[in-house]
Amino acid sequence: MLYLTNDVFRHQINAVALEISIRESGDVTIMDLRGHSTVHVGESDLLSSRLQGLIARGVRNVVLNLRDLTHIDSSGISILVETYVSLKGQGGGLKLLCPCGPVLEVLTAFRLQGIIPSFEDEAQALASFRSIAYFANP
Repeated sequence: MLYLTNDVFRHQINAVALEISIRESGDVTIMDLRGHSTVHVGESDLLSSRLQGLIARGVRNVVLNLRDLTHIDSSGISILVETYVSLKGQGGGLKLLCPCGPVLEVLTAFRLQGIIPSFEDEAQALASFRSIAYFANP
């Protein structure tokens, strides 16, 4: 089931499996993820549809806040890579905020830490988009 409550999307089976809230800062869209993203109960489908919807509406700069994401599997990783490639190909970017614990371990195992930029501080992640725009438009 999909619930919409105060701009928070929830996919729920007995307990909250994945919660996604979306906010904006300038031309950057920030997605706060809470719970876990796996193919098992469809959370990865929810994440994919939310990201595809943003891109279809013209969003080009995305920060995924992973601070409260407790688990991600290969389906979630695939979505991150697809989103990164799509946004980069359209002149935008994807940044990860606060990957930790098992999520960081999976990102490291897939060697994505050196490919998709990660930040520990939201202000730095947001500023990284401004520096790209600055260099792209002399």
